[in-house]
Parts: sequence; C-alpha cells; structure tokens
Amino acid sequence: MDYTHLGRSGLVVSRLSLGTLAFGSATPERDSHAIMDRAHEHGINFFDTSDIYGLQEGKDWSENVIGRWLAQGGGRRERTVLATKLYQPQSDWPNDRGLSALHVRRACDASLARLQTDYIDLYQMHHVDRGTTWDEIWDAMDVLRTQGKIVYVGSSNFAGWHIAQAQAAAQARHALGLVSEQSIYNLVTRDIEREVLPAAQAYGVGVTVWSPLARGMLGGILDQDSAGRRSGDRVTAEQLNKHRVQLEKYERLCADRGVPPSHVALAWLLSRPAVASLVIGPVTKEQLDDSVASLEVQLDDGLLARLNDIFPGYRTAPEDYAW
Repeated sequence: MDYTHLGRSGLVVSRLSLGTLAFGSATPERDSHAIMDRAHEHGINFFDTSDIYGLQEGKDWSENVIGRWLAQGGGRRERTVLATKLYQPQSDWPNDRGLSALHVRRACDASLARLQTDYIDLYQMHHVDRGTTWDEIWDAMDVLRTQGKIVYVGSSNFAGWHIAQAQAAAQARHALGLVSEQSIYNLVTRDIEREVLPAAQAYGVGVTVWSPLARGMLGGILDQDSAGRRSGDRVTAEQLNKHRVQLEKYERLCADRGVPPSHVALAWLLSRPAVASLVIGPVTKEQLDDSVASLEVQLDDGLLARLNDIFPGYRTAPEDYAW
C-alpha cells in the first residue's frame, strides 16, 4: 500500500480509503466486517463514513456497523484513521441538520456513540452551510478539539471559494482550518479542475475523491452489458447513452493496453495534483482486492494524453473560460 500526507497535515493516510456507504444496507454486517479486516490486511488505514449512511435507506447506520467492528479490539481502532461526516438531516426537527454549533455538538456525540470510540480523526462537513457563519462553525469545531473529540476537520462538496472562505476565517483565528476536501472526481466528471483543485493546492488541502469510477461507468460497463454481467441500476440509460461513444473508445484503449478499465480510471486519479486518496466502496472482498491491484498500474505520457483526448478536462479558472 502507498501512503501520503493528508494535505499539509502530518496525518498519513493510504492512497485508497475504504468507503462504507453500503455497510449495513446493501452489504450485510458480517460481510462488512470481513471487508474491513481485509482492508487492514492490504494496509488501508483510512476509513470513510457519514452520519447519513444507512439512515437514508431506513436501515442500520454504517457508523453502527463500524462501531461494532472496532469494539472487537485487536488494534482495529489504533490502526484506523476514522473519518465521518455531518450536515444532512437526522430528523424533521429544524436544528437536527446543518452546521450550527448546536447541531455540530449533538451530531459529534451521536457519531461517537455509534462508532464506539472517544474521538474522530477527521470530522468532515458534508456540505457547505450558507446559513451559518464561519465564526460559529470554527467555534464549534474548536470546542470539539479542546474536548478531544475530533483531531482534524475536513470538508466535502465545497466549491473553491468555500474552501477559501473557510481557510481565511481559520487563519484569522490562527487555527489549522481544513486539511481535506472530499469531491466527486473521475474521468467523466472533471469540474473540480477549474477551481477546487487549485484552491486545494494553494491552501494545502488534501483532496479525497468520491465516485472515482463514476458509479461503475468507468469499470468496463459496456463489456459487462454485452456479456450479460452487469448488475444494479446505478448508471441510468440516459447517462450511459450520453457517454457511450467516449466509453467505447475508452474500453478499446484499455483492452489494447491489456489493463482493466477500473484500474486505469483509479491510476489516472492517483496521478492528479492535490489528490491524496480515493474513496472506494467495495461490497465484496473480491472488489476490494481488485481495487488494490490498481496501485500497480503505471500510466505513461502517451496513455495519459489519449485519456485526455477521450475525456477532455478543464484548465484552471479563469483561463478555462476567459483569457
């Protein structure tokens, strides 16, 4: 396993992080625990969850599943960089959501109880809260740090200027501020190249990537369709048709190089600036093993150029849309 610092922090994380969205819902608890054990066997030390995973499906919280795994001991907690998130509604009550100081306090305590731990390594804001000032948010996070309940703070789904706002407010308080931003990023969806990636680089914020395979679209979906091996409906017919020509070229290119499409997609992301870790969401140990194999893939300049031809990206702003 390869490791890197998360942004400008001293925290060292694996280049692949274990996403647990399916734990307790699509993936039974016993299988989820087996996947987490296998992740440690591979050297993956970075686990990502949220206080909405499982709850949104009306099933058990992913945090509960992880908590019962951690409670088994054996060094599981000590070897895990544990990241969770807050922001999304926990009930219909008005203060049971967002980033107010009240909700930050309540959400953190609830996550700690479900995770059966006394601290969270990386506490991430799942979305920007335009109705709460940064002074209030950083006050609340500082209290949690002082209490020893969290170590680092990250963001998710922020725009570049939200990162700038957050860091300016933190710097005024002589505080560390954000150490990470979790964004959607893949060969199909490259919007963060305009402003989020440059902001992350400028402020020393490590980027963790969600949906690195575009919900499976970059995992050889056309070949799976033709062979009758595709399962699930995570990619709609409209999405598939929109990118069909690109995907045909992409899968031919991967076949010519003799590398699975999923490995190429993950290896490409790991070569991108500011990207620290990719959040993979295996539902079986075999899927996890396959993702880890992508770390062995090296992309040459010619292949990188062909990928950019097939899936054009963006220049940094303002040059992308102005002079």
